[in-house]
Amino acid sequence: MKRIAILTSGGDAPGMNAALRAVVRTGILRGHRIFAFFNGFKGIIDNESAEMYNRSVGDILTRGGTIIGTSRVPEFLKPEVQKLAARNFELLEMDGLIVIGGDGSFRGAVDLGKFGVPIIGLPGTIDNDLNGTDNTIGFDTAVDTVLDSIRKVRDTASSHHRTIIVEVMGRRSGWIALKAGLAGGAEAIIVPEMPFDLEDLTHRLESGLARGKKHSIVVIAEGVMTANELSQKMAEKMGFTSNTVVLGYVQRGGSPTANDIILASKLGARAVDEIAGGKSDAMVGEIKGEVVVTPFDEVLAEHSIIDPNLYHLAMDLVH
Repeated sequence: MKRIAILTSGGDAPGMNAALRAVVRTGILRGHRIFAFFNGFKGIIDNESAEMYNRSVGDILTRGGTIIGTSRVPEFLKPEVQKLAARNFELLEMDGLIVIGGDGSFRGAVDLGKFGVPIIGLPGTIDNDLNGTDNTIGFDTAVDTVLDSIRKVRDTASSHHRTIIVEVMGRRSGWIALKAGLAGGAEAIIVPEMPFDLEDLTHRLESGLARGKKHSIVVIAEGVMTANELSQKMAEKMGFTSNTVVLGYVQRGGSPTANDIILASKLGARAVDEIAGGKSDAMVGEIKGEVVVTPFDEVLAEHSIIDPNLYHLAMDLVH
C-alpha cells in the first residue's frame, strides 16, 4: 500500500476534476490511500490536506475548475519554503505526489523533488504549450469555448458590418487562437510563433470588404499584444476602424469536453501506476494516442509551438 498525494496548481483547466477522480479511484482500486493537498503548493506549506475516498470525487467528472482548489505561490521559489513543504510531506509519511498543472507548476515540482519528494506531473493547462503530450488537459474545452464566442461575435459583426478583434489566452503559445480561429473561419489569426505585419493585416481586411464581405473576425493571442492595442494601431497608422472583445477567464471555465474528460482519465490512472512503481521527476502525457512518460527536464526544455502548416492552411482558406 502506498500513500499518494495529489494537488492542482496554477491556472485552473477544465478536466482537472476528471483527472483527480481518476487518480483517487484508480489509487483506491490498486489498494493505495490517496490524499489531496488543498489550494496547490500552498496546501503543502500550510499542511492542509485530507484523505480522499470514492465518494469524495462523486459527481465531479463534468465539473469545471478543481474541487481541491488551486493557487499561484510566489514564495515557493524560496529554497527554505520548499524545504518546509518537503518536511511536511515527510511528516505525513507520503510516498509520492501527483501534480496537475502547467510549466510553472512543474518547475515547482522539480524544485520540491530536489528535497527527496517523488513527483509525477499531469499536464493541466488550457495553453497546450507543454512538450511530452499532443494535448494538455483543458485545451480542447478552451478551444470549444472560444469557438462558441466567435460564432456569437460574428452575428453582431455581420449585422453591423464591422471588424471585431477577439483576444484569447496564450502568453507564448498560439494554439487556442489557431485552432479556434481556423474552426471559426477567422479572416486573420495572430499568434506569437508567426510573423505579424500591421499593413498586411489591414490590406487583407480591406480586400475582403472590397469583395463584398460584410464583416471580418480577427483572433489574436494575448502574448502578441492586446486587442485594444491592435485596434488602436490599426486606427492610428492605417485609418481602419475595429471593435474588440476580450474573452479572459471565460476560456478556463465550463464543463470539460468528452475529449478532455477521456484524456484526463487516461493520464490520471497512469500517473497512479507510475508513482506507485517508483517513477519520479516526469510527466504523463499522450502522443499519437499512446500514453507516454517524459522526464521533467525534457518537458521544460522548451515550450510546444503551433504547427505552421496548420496556420498557413487557416490563412489560405479565408482568401
